[in-house]
Amino acid sequence: MSLYGTYDDNNLFAKILRGEIPSVKVYEDDEVLAFMDIFPQARGHLLVIPKNIRARNFLELPANRVAPLMERVHKLAIATEKALKPDGVTVTQFNGEDAGQTIFHLHFHIIPRYSGERLAGHGHSNKADIAELQAIAAQISAAL
Repeated sequence: MSLYGTYDDNNLFAKILRGEIPSVKVYEDDEVLAFMDIFPQARGHLLVIPKNIRARNFLELPANRVAPLMERVHKLAIATEKALKPDGVTVTQFNGEDAGQTIFHLHFHIIPRYSGERLAGHGHSNKADIAELQAIAAQISAAL
């Protein structure tokens, strides 16, 4: 999909927000839902998505929603570092298919980085064990 287009109410993240598809939740409030990526690029990879918005990407997000979203991304990145003690943390976001976006609901990736471990490719990793994701989610949630 191009950078611009029509929001699809049946995208994967919209379905997760509506509770139609399960997720391993890390954090939720009135602004965002954060959950574990089931195809993680590294141990502890989580996603943060805004709620109550039909934005396909960051460029479509209304200006008054930027600060609340980024405050939560920041809070979750700090909790991830505190809980998992990685050697680094990548915070990333893609806008449009040519930039690497694969699901067209605005989302941020928080990816712990571990020395000597390469990242699995975006959208090319193996499906994670749900019990392991639940344990990691609990660690991050406890660090909030």
